[in-house]
Amino acid sequence: MRIRRLLPLMLALLCWTSAVQAASADFASSSPDTPLLAPPEGPVLLTVSGDISRTNGDGVARFDRAMLEALPGRTIETHTPWHEDVGRYRGPLGEAILEAVDAHGDQARVVALNGFEAEVPVSDFRRYGVILAMKRNGKAMPIRRFGPLFVLYPFDERPELLNETIRFRSVWQVSRIEIH
Repeated sequence: MRIRRLLPLMLALLCWTSAVQAASADFASSSPDTPLLAPPEGPVLLTVSGDISRTNGDGVARFDRAMLEALPGRTIETHTPWHEDVGRYRGPLGEAILEAVDAHGDQARVVALNGFEAEVPVSDFRRYGVILAMKRNGKAMPIRRFGPLFVLYPFDERPELLNETIRFRSVWQVSRIEIH
């Protein structure tokens, strides 16, 4: 008698367990292999969008200063076409940002706060060790002085980079990168 009463309950439990397992399998198969980025805790300096797999909301990856500083970076000591003296620039490698968002495109449209934009081949970030400079001579770069982010090529290391094409790609006051 007891088994007859428990049978419907056991059947319902079995059906529910099967449904939960099926839903879990569907969720796991639709989830990307790459984990989500942590959300920014401070003001957002950079938003990356486009052909990326790793985001932290609404299909974009937003980075605050701490997140950018935590990425592998580099210091470049160089003259630039816009400064009279040698500057010591520090910032995350462009390649590290692309890896952080799991970028898949060949081009990066770099957009400044004032709307200026330039197309930068993704290969430039790897080939030349391009950084998004955040500091010049140990100090954060303010907006009025090329900040908060400045696409910087190693001009003194690679004199062939002192040409109009590369100067055009050296966007300052960067706010967004769109991968395509």
